[in-house]
Amino acid sequence: MQQIRSQVTERNGLYELEAGTDVLDSPRYNHDMAPTKVGDRTWNKWHITALWVGMSICVPTYTLGGVLTAYFGLSVGEALLAILFANIIVLIPLTLNAFPGTKYGIPFPVLLRSSFGILGSNIPCLIRALVACGWFGIQTMFGGLAIHLFLGSVFEGWKSLGGTGEVIGFMVFWVLNLWVVIRGAESIKWLETLSAPLLVLVGVGLLVWAMPNVSMTELMLIPAKRPEGASVVSYFAAGLTAMVGFWATLSLNIPDFSRYAKSQKDQILGQIIGLPLTMFLFAALGVVMTAASVKLVGVTVSDPVTLIGHIQSPVWVAVAMALIIIATLSTNTAANIVSPTNDFQNIAPKVINRTKAVLLTGVVGLVLMAHELLKKLGLIVSDVSLETVYSNWLLGYSSLLGPIAGIMVVDYFLIRKQQLDLAGLYRDDVYPAWNWFGFIAFGVPVALTLLSLGSDAFSWFYSYGWFTGSALGGVIYYGLCSMRPDPSVAKSAV
Repeated sequence: MQQIRSQVTERNGLYELEAGTDVLDSPRYNHDMAPTKVGDRTWNKWHITALWVGMSICVPTYTLGGVLTAYFGLSVGEALLAILFANIIVLIPLTLNAFPGTKYGIPFPVLLRSSFGILGSNIPCLIRALVACGWFGIQTMFGGLAIHLFLGSVFEGWKSLGGTGEVIGFMVFWVLNLWVVIRGAESIKWLETLSAPLLVLVGVGLLVWAMPNVSMTELMLIPAKRPEGASVVSYFAAGLTAMVGFWATLSLNIPDFSRYAKSQKDQILGQIIGLPLTMFLFAALGVVMTAASVKLVGVTVSDPVTLIGHIQSPVWVAVAMALIIIATLSTNTAANIVSPTNDFQNIAPKVINRTKAVLLTGVVGLVLMAHELLKKLGLIVSDVSLETVYSNWLLGYSSLLGPIAGIMVVDYFLIRKQQLDLAGLYRDDVYPAWNWFGFIAFGVPVALTLLSLGSDAFSWFYSYGWFTGSALGGVIYYGLCSMRPDPSVAKSAV
């Protein structure tokens, strides 16, 4: 006979929910959103390291050095330092927001129910989901190009398809991504563990190919593209903010992965080992390869897929493209599909299961890339480039996501003292439907960010958007909760 009231048990600091009918019959619950059982939390520090290696080694990471030098006015050395520092900084919210996922086994949308409300959590979830769907489309475009070049190296006639071949590659890669995520977390874990060493080999191979054709001394001496005599501080800070924004998304939904970690020690060490150094080294590789591309293929090429496509040997092109397909697949599935899949389910868990949410993610990503796909088919003409789109996103969306990160950390560690009512997160009788403190703390920094766009005096607020947003959001949330304590805090109990 099914128990009526849910029970929560603790094993070595990890909490598990034995769901009763109060939770099973709740409209806020389904099997995919349920807390992970302790026995199913099987990811050790090396699995989490592999996850970050798999997500970090991708085409956008490769182009970051070029983005910082071309768009943010930094020298090569300054750009690489900005990337390294940013990924050390972003470890702080990543690690802190991973704690409740590991302790309670809950995904990101369920954790947000604590700070934004049971229904209110859908607003920040959908903001995060839209960004992820956009990145999913961008990464699928790169993966589709790799499939097109792979088939062109194997079948001579395929090259004549041109843009049509790229669109076919896009759709093939699109289906492959959705299939992996529909199969579940173990499928993603297997893919990341397999791909990590292969991706390291790709990086080493590209470096060996490029090094004879580039002088590191000359590369580091290339002057920065900013006004002569301009202070490096403001340019560096803006670039730093943009690079923090690169993983601002994962700093929110890291519970989607940490819910599978064996322990807090595993999630902490895995992230420290896997993220900063991988991002720095692969971005540095991109800088070296872009500089060497003129001697290697005769033109400056800023992305590895196009660069490798210039190689004359069909065999090496086929091998390299196969590895890039794996690299992009490992990044896309983990970084850009898992989060919106959970976010969309949070809207109506009884109606939208994981399979439906994955398909919805795919459709939104497809719609967002429709403009680029139509360009490749020759149906429309446009000067808007894919590189411009994602480089301009970095600052913009980090400004929106910063306050959410600050609110989450303050809510869990300072307001609730790491104590959540696990069953209550799946019902309507513990946490409020809408936590207006969360929305006020989110809305004020966002409004100030938008206002700062039209003011030279306050342009710094936008330029440092993630830092100003997360700090101000956290402070406002703490102040509001301190003045008028939330009744759900008193109810919360492990």
